[in-house]
Amino acid sequence: MTQHKPMEWARLISSTRLGRPQAQTDFAEYRSVFQRDYDRLIFSAPFRRLQNKTQVFPLPGSVFVHNRLTHSLEVACVGRSMGNDTARILTKRHPEVDAGLFAQLGTIVSTACLAHDLGNPPFGHSGEKAIATFFSEGKGARFRKMIEDEVGAEKADILWQDITRFDGNANAFRLLTHQYEGRREGGYVMTYSTLASIVKYPYSSVLSGGKSKFGFFCSEMPFFREVAEHLGLVKIADEGYRLRYARYPLAYFVEAADDICYEIMDIEDAYKLHIITADQTRDLLLNFFDPAQRQTIDTNYPSVTDINERIIYMRSCVINAIEQECVRVFTDNEEQILRGEFEGSLIKHVNPRMRDAFAQCADFAVEHIYRSREVLDVELAGYKIIDTLLELFTDAVDNPHKVYSQRLIDRVSSQYQINAPTLHERLTGVLDFITGMTDVYALDLYRKILGMSLPNI
Repeated sequence: MTQHKPMEWARLISSTRLGRPQAQTDFAEYRSVFQRDYDRLIFSAPFRRLQNKTQVFPLPGSVFVHNRLTHSLEVACVGRSMGNDTARILTKRHPEVDAGLFAQLGTIVSTACLAHDLGNPPFGHSGEKAIATFFSEGKGARFRKMIEDEVGAEKADILWQDITRFDGNANAFRLLTHQYEGRREGGYVMTYSTLASIVKYPYSSVLSGGKSKFGFFCSEMPFFREVAEHLGLVKIADEGYRLRYARYPLAYFVEAADDICYEIMDIEDAYKLHIITADQTRDLLLNFFDPAQRQTIDTNYPSVTDINERIIYMRSCVINAIEQECVRVFTDNEEQILRGEFEGSLIKHVNPRMRDAFAQCADFAVEHIYRSREVLDVELAGYKIIDTLLELFTDAVDNPHKVYSQRLIDRVSSQYQINAPTLHERLTGVLDFITGMTDVYALDLYRKILGMSLPNI
């Protein structure tokens, strides 16, 4: 294995913003640049829209379960804890590095955690699949040859792979960096460190090995290259559209926080919805601990007879334990991570008992939760809604001269470049429009367009 020059913390923690090259160094002020990133996201429209986007289960009725917004807030809390714990260790380990830099780790990680799901379309992962299959095997397949005629075979190949392997992670990076119509250069003008932290897969779609996991679309490749070069990320490949860097170190914590929250909180949500029993939930959570720890945890609240409260307590113990293990894995493997040689996620390297318990939760969730009728109903409905909207709006931008097409185009906000001169840009504008919808908005628009509901007269 070729050894690379290690990344440097003093360079990795940068206050420079995309679209604003002058670095800011006000770490000691009451609100640092990274805290401003956090606040900017909290007050942004895409973040607010997460409250009406499905996490796994249908949006809450009488029983509260997680949506994308509550999930993102919880991920941010877990990420902040891991970042702060790691900062204390690294500050002692690296006295040559300004301690004020390490003090920002928790804020950077928590901000990236807030942003990690911003690019997800309505209806969870079924929305991603609906977009990808509409173009790969649905009515959108006809656009492949048209795009090639427009931009040439080489660029058409990556544009097509971007679409047919559509990924919410890459779309989040686009949402934060793209200059939409009437908006400022640099998108949300986030710091390079925050932007790098959300990219779990720092390579283009042509290097994804056929999987729907990559970090940025072709249109945002220059932005990611700019971020990576400024921060000094290890470059692995850079030939045409085949761009790949080693992962930014703090992205490991964003990934871990997301994995922890969705896996453990989905178990709790399934219990609340009576999809799994209290005994099943208790067993899954206590499996993370050795027998002595289980006994302590299980009897720590002897005066509490409410099983719901006991499960909440067990869940908090599990999350805290995995957090600590992830910090240990990161700090034990810091040198490998900085050289870009660390393989897999942090959770794949936790102690065997915890790793097996996590895998058991994942397997159980696939078998008993993600295939439950409630989840499948949302996926099926979402798939149909997204597919129909894509069919109508892509046909409209392909045939803008038609009267009905113009009516549909007029329905789209001017910020999306749906009237761009090239077809592939107009198709991208359609995707920007649809992926930005909430579940409720997508369903409402679907019903109105099909004449299933009409405004009050």
